[in-house]
Parts: sequence; structure tokens; C-alpha cells
Amino acid sequence: MRNSSTVASVGLESKEGVKLLVTAGPHARKMVGIWLFGSAAWVFSMVILGGVTRLTRSGLSMTDWKFTGQLPPLSDEEWSKEFEKYKQSPEYKRVNKGMSLDDFKFIYWMEYGHRMWGRALGLMFAVPFSYFLRKGYITVQLGLRLSGLFALGAGQGMIGWWMVKSGLEAEPRVSPYRLAAHLTSAFAIYTGLFWTALSVVMPEPPAESVTWVRGAAKVKRLALPVGLIVGITAVSGAFVAGNDAGRAYNTFPKMGDTWIPDGIFEMKPLIRNFFENTATVQLDHRILATTTLASISALWWFTRKVDLHPAVRSLIGSTVGMTLLQVYLAIRLLLHLPFILGGSSLFCECVM
Repeated sequence: MRNSSTVASVGLESKEGVKLLVTAGPHARKMVGIWLFGSAAWVFSMVILGGVTRLTRSGLSMTDWKFTGQLPPLSDEEWSKEFEKYKQSPEYKRVNKGMSLDDFKFIYWMEYGHRMWGRALGLMFAVPFSYFLRKGYITVQLGLRLSGLFALGAGQGMIGWWMVKSGLEAEPRVSPYRLAAHLTSAFAIYTGLFWTALSVVMPEPPAESVTWVRGAAKVKRLALPVGLIVGITAVSGAFVAGNDAGRAYNTFPKMGDTWIPDGIFEMKPLIRNFFENTATVQLDHRILATTTLASISALWWFTRKVDLHPAVRSLIGSTVGMTLLQVYLAIRLLLHLPFILGGSSLFCECVM
């Protein structure tokens, strides 16, 4: 970020026609950029924490939700009351019957931490936002964009509760559709913040070289469809987690003894198979993941000889590295950690 900000700052003050999102000078751009990158990192940690909460099966431990937040149980009596509420849930009756109070406290604290970490993110975003607005650092265009992201973040809490509520009614698991909506919203917030941060510190391709500008345009044309494939793959991972499809086939590259398992189109109507059939959901995710790996590798290959700014080339290389890490973690979890595979796909998408 420091290199990008420095390069972007060269000549911007004297260059006409450049639409800056922060107009109070290089120092202001740097401060706003650090804040936005920090916010994006916080959202990233939220997604990882959500994956861990999923892996530990803690998400249904809190049976109510308050928009303003709530204090955790502070006495034995309060803990007993919360435990009694949990005992009325489908998860306790069908999965955790006989659970001890200490075990309940563990999953409760996991879910409580996830919720409070999200509220802390809201505070961490709102306070600097108000400060920068008061200082006049933020333009109207940037202010509207950030207000939209803040509203989406506030709505994410309600989406999360909407998701959890589906697991407190009949079945002891959340709706895969609601889980996918929750994850998709999280990725939208993360990418929106990260993209905006880059737009602040590097509002246009460095123009010291015309070939750099042309190279950046070529990368953009290639990266947009690749990004779409990555997004679809991530959402398909939520359906794997939501349907507990990871438990069904713990082998790779085959699914059991075959490449394509039986019964992948047994549900009616046909479209349900792609969202609710465990075999089809996992097969789709594997195909999409392989396509993602191939497309990102192709992006790197086709841009090897393109004249690019070092920061752009570094981002491409980092993307390839994270993709390889993603593949390694996914396969390792699939083969060696079958006892937590109910949430493995979501966890793997978290580190993407």
C-alpha cells in the first residue's frame, strides 16, 4: 500500500482531470487508505472467525438476538437460564443431548465472540468515518460509497440472525440458502472495502509509462471474469457447508470409488440437486474449484510478458499464492479432518 500510495501521489497534485476520492492531500489519502485496508482486514478476520464458529458447531448456541447487543451471562443463574433456552432447540435435542454446562459455555463463548467482533467492527468503522467527514477528507462520492458499505455491514447482523433462526425451528442446521446469503454479503463488504481502499491510494494506473496503462487495462479485462468464477466458487462452498456435503465424500480426487457418484440428479425438480443434493453440491464445488485454479493460473500465464507496474504484478502473484494455499487447505481438510468437515468448505473459502 505504501508503494502504491507513493506512486499514485507523484504528479497528482498538478495533474488535471484526475478524480480523487480524498482531496485533502497525500497525508489524508494515506490515513483514509490505512483505515479502509484495516477495515477490510477486520472483515477478513470476521469471515475466518465465522468459519471457526461453524467448525466448532457453535452457531446455534445463542437462541436469541438483540440488535443493540447483550451482555454475556455473568452468574451461575444466568448461565443456567441460557442453557435451558438451548435445551429447547433442535440441535440440543437431536445432536447434543446430555451436553454439560461447561461444553455449552465453550460454544456459547465462540458464538458470542463472533457477534461482538462484528459489532466492534461497526464501531471501528463508524468513528474514523465520522472523523474524516468532519475534517473534510472524504468527497461526496466516497461518502456515499462508504455509507452504502456501512449499511450493508449493519444489515449483515440481521442476515446472520435470519440464518441462525433457520436452525432453531425444525432441523438442527441452518438453511444452506441463508448461509450462502450470509457469506456472499460478507464477501461483498470485504471486496467493496478493499476495492475502495485501492481506489483511494491508487486512483488511476501509474502513468509514468503508457505501456503500464495499457497493461493494467488488459489485466482488468482478464481479471473480471476470473473474479466472477472465484465468487461463484466461494458461494458454492457455502452450500457444501450448509448441506454438510463435506462429510459424504472424504476422498480426493475421486468421490468414493468413482469420479461421479450415483444419485446426483435424483431430486425433483432438477434444479434442487445443485443446491440440496449432497453429492451434486460437492461435485459442483470440486469442478468450480478446479476451474478457479485453472483460470487464475491462466491469468498469471497470459500476463507474464505484459509490461505491468510492479504493484499490479505483485497482486497477481499474491493471488496465485493464495489460490495454491486454498487448494492445499481444502484437500488436507477433506482427507485428514473428517470430523470437522461439516464446516470445512466455509473455512477454506475464508482464507481465500
